[in-house]
Amino acid sequence: MSTITLQDLEKQYDDVSAVEGIDLEVEDGEFLVVVGPSGCGKSTTLRMIAGLEDVTAGTITISGEDVTARPPKDRDIAMVFQNYALYPHMTAAENMKFGMRSVSEYSDAEIDERVADAADTLDIADLLDRRPEALSGGERQRVAIGRALVREPSVFLLDEPLSNLDAKLRVQMRAELLKLHRELDATTVYVTHDQTEAMTLGDRVAVLNDGRLQQVASPQRLYDFPENRFVAGFIGEPAMNVVPVEVRERGGDVVADQGGFVQPLPNGNAAAELVGQQAAFGVRPEDVSLATNLPAGAATFRATVTVREPLGELLLLHCEVGGAELQVKVEPRSDIYSGDTVELGFDDQRLHLFDDTGDAVYHSATQPDPRQTVSPE
Repeated sequence: MSTITLQDLEKQYDDVSAVEGIDLEVEDGEFLVVVGPSGCGKSTTLRMIAGLEDVTAGTITISGEDVTARPPKDRDIAMVFQNYALYPHMTAAENMKFGMRSVSEYSDAEIDERVADAADTLDIADLLDRRPEALSGGERQRVAIGRALVREPSVFLLDEPLSNLDAKLRVQMRAELLKLHRELDATTVYVTHDQTEAMTLGDRVAVLNDGRLQQVASPQRLYDFPENRFVAGFIGEPAMNVVPVEVRERGGDVVADQGGFVQPLPNGNAAAELVGQQAAFGVRPEDVSLATNLPAGAATFRATVTVREPLGELLLLHCEVGGAELQVKVEPRSDIYSGDTVELGFDDQRLHLFDDTGDAVYHSATQPDPRQTVSPE
């Protein structure tokens, strides 16, 4: 059973704290993606799991055994690096075999068989005699993954493995990695700065910022119920609209008053404690609609289009309302242009409020009170 448990994990470089108090459990067979901006501590965390970085404090357990002080070779893990880490003077096959030669329990024939099996799985059998310089970026990445496969580890660790590939090849390799994971059913921890990559690959996603774990959840839950403003802004493209509002009562209802719009809050009791206070109002661009697409009686407001971005599958409007900007996704062939005044409204089941600390205190969609949810899960 290949579980990974990180308990109060910390990493310090002199006076700089790279990772602070991470508690995280990766389930057997899970594909967990760790995502965050550059410098947030995600690669450092992965390297500590691998044994390539010393742990300042905390423990790492793999398959029920404390491996915090063990060298990498004794952790039953295999790691795939961002830069492939292939030896230029070796063929693809020799690179895949390297590291197995030091394992005395395997004969040359057994190692050759493992290499052949991995090459078949990754569709690189006809490339085994080539050196890295004769391979494309995608082929080199397959060789690097194959080198990890031949070890048949209990845990796979992947550090930004697709970041050096072009956009089209990244999409292709994402699909191949998911297929490979299903076939192997191996516990996998995958690090990336790309939130789209995280959402498409992960069974769960762990979001890091400034060395701290922000939230751990399924991709859809992260998107629908972000537990703070950082997660709300980092997950989703374009990012969630977040604008300052005053929460107040109006006619027995709790409303968010931005100045340019006044939005009733369904299930307003959850936001009642903020009445009279400033808060941040969040709504995703796809949850802002032209008034013509809203049900009768929905609250609407007027906004001015400042920028029009045709993106093929949709048209993204940047709109000014009450001194703030809202991004709005509309149909790609909508006859709307910069300078136009549009009437907009919100999907009132997709609204969010964040307090002055940045924590989520209200989601209009039905779910447990975020303040009563342990984060990370």
